[in-house]
Formats: sequence, structure tokens, C-alpha cells
Amino acid sequence: MLQTYQNILVPVDGSYEAELAFEKAVSVAKRNGENSSIHLVHVVDTRAFQNISSFDTAMVEEVTATAKKTIEGYIKEAKENGVKNVDYSIEYGAPKVVIAKDLPQEKDIDLIMIGATGLNAVERILVGSVTEYVTRNSKCDVLVVRTDLENKPALSKEQRAAQEKD
Repeated sequence: MLQTYQNILVPVDGSYEAELAFEKAVSVAKRNGENSSIHLVHVVDTRAFQNISSFDTAMVEEVTATAKKTIEGYIKEAKENGVKNVDYSIEYGAPKVVIAKDLPQEKDIDLIMIGATGLNAVERILVGSVTEYVTRNSKCDVLVVRTDLENKPALSKEQRAAQEKD
């Protein structure tokens, strides 16, 4: 029997890698039928604001407004591509735990589609990769997206800019 995924979680942070994960999630949801749903999430890492001495709620509100605008664009695109069930949430806290544990349990997620990170080895040691944590700790299937819809390797920002010039 073919595995079908009904509840797909896609963390989005405005990055190219997250966009690729979203595009592939739309394809998976369409293949799995009209009962499939996509839940988009943006997690505002509140720990990042703890180190700012002039912490201001306006900063969090600005980050939230930007995330909401980005997500609304994704929702529009998903619906234009035939996915009827798309929702989102903006969460606050530690992205690793929210994505790997909290939301999958709360939303009955059966697949997390997450973009591969661009962290180098030193950054992974110091801050750890959200993607790596999710793949190790999630109770549901996790698909790490490393390619575009044509299965070509994801390009860095510099590579995409150079390609656009050609």
C-alpha cells in the first residue's frame, strides 16, 4: 500500500530552502488527495531577543508582521495550485522543540517537510541545526528538502544571483 500523508507541517522562515520545502509540500499534498492539509509555521525564537538590552515588543511585532505577510503569500500560492486545506501559525519559543515535538502532537502531523540548513560545521556545533534536531527527535516522518521541484540541487544565494545574470 502506498503511504499517504494527510497532515504536513512546513516550517517557513523566509529562506530559499524553506520555499523549496513549501513547493514540494504542495506537490505531496496534491498527490495525496483533497483531504491532505498543509500547516505552515514560523517560529519566532524568543531566545534571540533575550540578549538585546533594549528589548522592545515592537521588535517582536515587526518580526511577526513580516512572517504573517510571507505566510499569506504561501497560502495564496498553495490554494492557486489546488491545495484546499492550508493553515498557519506563528509560534514563539525554541524552534527545535516547537517543530519537532509540540506542533506535530498538537496538529496530528504525519510528515514534516523542512528545508536543509546552510549552517557550516562550526555554526552547527555552536548553535545546532534545527533541521538536524527535528530529524533526530520527531516522532513522525521528516523529509529534508535539498532540491527544487526538478530535483536539481538547491543553489546558494550567490549561485542563484550569478545564474540570473547569465
